[in-house]
Amino acid sequence: MSMLKARGFKAPGFRALGFKVSGATLAALALSAAGALGETPRLGQPVTERDIAAWDISVMPDGTGLPPGSGTPAQGARVYAEKCSGCHGDNGRNPVAPGAGPMVSGPIAGIDGPKTIGSFYGYSTIVFDFVRRAMPFNMPRTLTNDEVYAVTAYLLALNKIIGEEDAINAETLPRVKMPNRDNFIIRFPDRI
Repeated sequence: MSMLKARGFKAPGFRALGFKVSGATLAALALSAAGALGETPRLGQPVTERDIAAWDISVMPDGTGLPPGSGTPAQGARVYAEKCSGCHGDNGRNPVAPGAGPMVSGPIAGIDGPKTIGSFYGYSTIVFDFVRRAMPFNMPRTLTNDEVYAVTAYLLALNKIIGEEDAINAETLPRVKMPNRDNFIIRFPDRI
C-alpha cells in the first residue's frame, strides 16, 4: 500500500477533474487505445531468414548446425589453460570461480553425484554448443570454431571419452558416444 493511499489520498478520475464523460465515451476510448496498441511506429526493417541464420548457432544432438573446423585435445589444452582455467581450474577438476562447476569426474556416481561432462551429458554436441554459446564467461562467443572444437576435444579426453590423439570436427563429434547417453528417461517419447 502506498503512502498516499495510507493517508486517504484518492487519485482524481475524469469526472473529478471536471471532464464530463459518458459510459459510451469511456468505451470508445478503451477501444481506440486497444487498437493503438496493435500499431507499430514503423521503425527498423523486417527480419530476414538470413538475419536469423546469423544468430542461430544451435547445434543438435545429431550434429546438425556444427560449423566447419576441427581441434585436438593437445590444441584444446592450450586454449583451456589460457581462457578456461581461470574459472574451472587446472584440468577441469577444481573450479575456482563461484558457480563454475567441475568439468571432470570419475565414473557415473548415481543421481546425486556431480553433474559433469563424463557423468551427465547425453550428447557430445552439447559440450560444443555450450562452450560456443556461453564461454568464456566474461566474453561469450569470442572463441573461434577451431578453439571450440579443441576445447571440446580436450574436455572429452580429460573425461576419457576420446583418446589423446583423436581429432574432433563436424563429422566425428556426433559419433562420440557419451557414457550417460542411455540413462535418460524420455518424458514424452511419442513427441519425438
